[in-house]
Amino acid sequence: MPKVKFILFLFLLLIISFKSSTAENFYIVYKVNNEIITNSDIEKEYRYLVSLNNQLKNLEKQKIIELSKESALREKIKKIELIKYFDLKTINIDIDNYLENFYRNLNIKNKKEFEEYLQSNNISLNYVQKKIEIEILWNQLIYDRYIGQINIDRNQLKEKVKKLISTKKQKKYSLSEILFDIENNSNFEKKLENINQSISEIGFKNTANIYSISDSSKFGGKIGWIEEQKLSTKILEQLKALEVGQYTSPVQVGSSFLILKIEEIKYENAIINEDEELNKMIQFETSKQLDQFSKIFYEKIKINSFINEL
Repeated sequence: MPKVKFILFLFLLLIISFKSSTAENFYIVYKVNNEIITNSDIEKEYRYLVSLNNQLKNLEKQKIIELSKESALREKIKKIELIKYFDLKTINIDIDNYLENFYRNLNIKNKKEFEEYLQSNNISLNYVQKKIEIEILWNQLIYDRYIGQINIDRNQLKEKVKKLISTKKQKKYSLSEILFDIENNSNFEKKLENINQSISEIGFKNTANIYSISDSSKFGGKIGWIEEQKLSTKILEQLKALEVGQYTSPVQVGSSFLILKIEEIKYENAIINEDEELNKMIQFETSKQLDQFSKIFYEKIKINSFINEL
């Protein structure tokens, strides 16, 4: 009997020791309204961001941790807002197409390979799917709120389509972006100097992760192929003067500034259906304006959120 008691005593000591150790390793990083973000959340975000851009491994670990904290905070703020409009526990979203676009951005062929890739980075597919669901719902919320405020010059787009039809070749750019803001009392020249220096030292992709406020930042700013005719005149003027690997000066887009890097250029035979091309341009312009509304709305709710970094 004494032996049994002794074994039970040791067992209890192990449990207490384990709980104590766990408590020491677990702590709250942010409190956002009534929600929390823990160090465990930050560690997962860290692995997630590095899996999307392996070049981040070349940065100092503390820099990646800061990126992870900002990324986790941004998602938490969005999620808190979404709960006001959607039941996140029961809503059923078909994310197959979004998921495919996601892993194609990483040059991964199929879902199975993507899941294996995530596992090698200690990330579950379900974790990524939940993130995609939040972005889908966020985009839906922005669409519902602001679609009535979209302003598109259809006549101007029709002229672009006619000009495209008259050409034999269609020029496309594979682009990456850095979209940045100037905070109150900040100096534009200083911010731009920091960005240019960062590009010089750690490359465009890592700089996009650090400075860009666009959703593409998680992929190192990659936005993919865009037809020449979809670009604004002031952006196109700069791109035409550049070679592959070079990037533009900042172009003002609403209240933000956009830097674009040319990754590749290609030409395709221009077999154009006028109505289809017009619809594509309208969708592209609509998405561009909704992105601006998304940024404005996010900043608004962030300002009105109680954020306490512990």
